[in-house]
Amino acid sequence: KLPTMKMLLSLIALLSAALSANTAPPTCYSRVLSLSKEITESFKELQTSKAGDSCVEMLPRLYLDIHNYCVLAKLRDFVAYPRCERVLEVSELKEKARSLYTIMISYCRRDLVFLTDDCRALENPILPPIEPS
Repeated sequence: KLPTMKMLLSLIALLSAALSANTAPPTCYSRVLSLSKEITESFKELQTSKAGDSCVEMLPRLYLDIHNYCVLAKLRDFVAYPRCERVLEVSELKEKARSLYTIMISYCRRDLVFLTDDCRALENPILPPIEPS
């Protein structure tokens, strides 16, 4: 039984090493990209779940494109929006937006490249078609 156990432990160690070799640590860019997608999705869910709540309906539109320089102003406006403190999901979303803004202007400012400064594109985004699943 002892040789079998040693082989099993060796195999587990080998598989663990192989898995960890394929995963790279997140970069600033990948972190900003994933957090912006998470915020955009959370905003869509909030609009759906709180439909009819006048506070949520009045929130500034929150479509984020981290390649658009105007996203910084969009995040500032959203975080500074004075209403909806009573809605927990809005407070949580504002905290995520504040984190994204901080990451973009502090930690990642040298790593990000803005491809446009078209603020209207963040108000009326052209979204890619939804792929059938």
